[in-house]
Amino acid sequence: MSIETIGAVLGLALLDTLSPTVIGITLYLLLTRPPRVGALLGVYLGSVAIAYFALGVLLMLGLGAVAPLVDDSVWAWGQAVLGAALVVGSYFIPDKNPERGSIRAGSFTMRSMLLLGLGTWLFEFATAVPYFGAIGIMTSAGLPAVQWSPLLGVYVTIMVIPGILLLVAWAAMGERLRARFERWQNKLSSGSRTVASWIVWIAGCLILLEAVDTLFTEVTVATPWG
Repeated sequence: MSIETIGAVLGLALLDTLSPTVIGITLYLLLTRPPRVGALLGVYLGSVAIAYFALGVLLMLGLGAVAPLVDDSVWAWGQAVLGAALVVGSYFIPDKNPERGSIRAGSFTMRSMLLLGLGTWLFEFATAVPYFGAIGIMTSAGLPAVQWSPLLGVYVTIMVIPGILLLVAWAAMGERLRARFERWQNKLSSGSRTVASWIVWIAGCLILLEAVDTLFTEVTVATPWG
């Protein structure tokens, strides 16, 4: 497994930490302070990570069966087209209605957090763009399961790290962070389109650069991972 592949996948994982849904729901839970907030947040973040890992396994196994039948250059060109399409499409992401994702205070149960995690997995396609890009990169690299499975595990863990860090910060400082968390939540709600647009744009650039590096080996492509 090359350092370029690892760097591209982990770069997309870091980009996925900007998911406005995961961060927004974490902030909402911490500010609302329902009973057992740590356990509730753990169920939510865990369900998001496990769902994305399970989907990744299915995609990798399915694409892995198809990949040997397709020429490497075809995969690379498809990756390049996808990256370019994401860069262009990032300018046309529609505004979201922030009230659609609101959670009622009376719905804080383990079951509702599990369903909320699965809902994040099912419906947040815009912020899942880096994830699908990482799946494509691992597939085109022809990684065996012994290599892509731990890399996928690291990816989904990185995805939910912001929620964990926010919980740790709240546990350490509590109400002293309330004003700051409320400002972050308001900025996240008002700027959801901007955040999603930047995520899609950067993911498209990373995917496109990785494809160019594969297609044009005589051209040196400068990437953050070398």
